[in-house]
Amino acid sequence: MTTPHVVSVARTDNPLGTLTVVPWTIGPTADTPATPFLMVYSLGDGSDGPEAGQDAMRAALESMGLPVGDRVVDASQERGTGAHLLVEAQRAVLTLPFMKAQCPVPAEWEAAVKANGHAYLIVSVRPWPEAVPGEAVTEEKLKSFVTDDQVVAAAAHVLLPVRSLQG
Repeated sequence: MTTPHVVSVARTDNPLGTLTVVPWTIGPTADTPATPFLMVYSLGDGSDGPEAGQDAMRAALESMGLPVGDRVVDASQERGTGAHLLVEAQRAVLTLPFMKAQCPVPAEWEAAVKANGHAYLIVSVRPWPEAVPGEAVTEEKLKSFVTDDQVVAAAAHVLLPVRSLQG
């Protein structure tokens, strides 16, 4: 299980509504190391409703140069995205042009991101109102949402390099 963390609760004047970030890992297996994931999604409670929130999220992603669909963007090669990830002391700080989030991450997630040098970021255009911040999300519910064909097709997918504090 994992727990989503709230990013913004400025629902009344923000079409994106409550933005949430959730970390998880897949693996390791005998053939591959653990893969760290971060997902950003809205609860769909924006000021103008869920459809307007989806349009706003799609526009925000497109303004970053991120395609919506199943193409994975390597942010280490396409540096103009404005997406940054800092990981230190079991905390991840994700910065996107339209949000900044800090969330606790499990030790195995931090180890995986440092071993890989990046996290796989998914920013969903589709809201997920059932995954309320502060309440545990089961592995089955998370897997169901992130593997849904409609969610995959309506999300930006980014390999996001990790930074850490120096010194």
